[in-house]
Amino acid sequence: MARQIKPDMKPPTLAELEDLARQALAAIPEELVRHVRDVVIRVEDFPDEATEKEMGLEDSFELLGLYRGTPRGHKSVMYPQPNVDMIHLYRRPILDFWCESGEPLDRVVRHVLIHEIGHHFGFSDEDMERLERGA
Repeated sequence: MARQIKPDMKPPTLAELEDLARQALAAIPEELVRHVRDVVIRVEDFPDEATEKEMGLEDSFELLGLYRGTPRGHKSVMYPQPNVDMIHLYRRPILDFWCESGEPLDRVVRHVLIHEIGHHFGFSDEDMERLERGA
């Protein structure tokens, strides 16, 4: 069921979507959150051109979020990583998915965030589904 958007409704801004992501992060079980406190969450309208090319995207709306960094199980003090771990959330694709799915926006943001946190841990899709059911 597609969500009906009233003509006078304004879509959430980047900052408002970031607030939703912070709220979603606060609702994730503590045993996971304590391991991702150092992960930066960045909200952008769309993936940049280099990311679109790297991911082989045909459409900017295909990607809702992206984890960039070294999965937790692959980190080593012997081989420090030069970049900070970061979760990118893409506002316009998330809003598009929200409108099409009829799901509450906070639930969509939580789903994307949990999926990307799962990548931080190197979880499988099945692991992430279990994690989301428990959140």
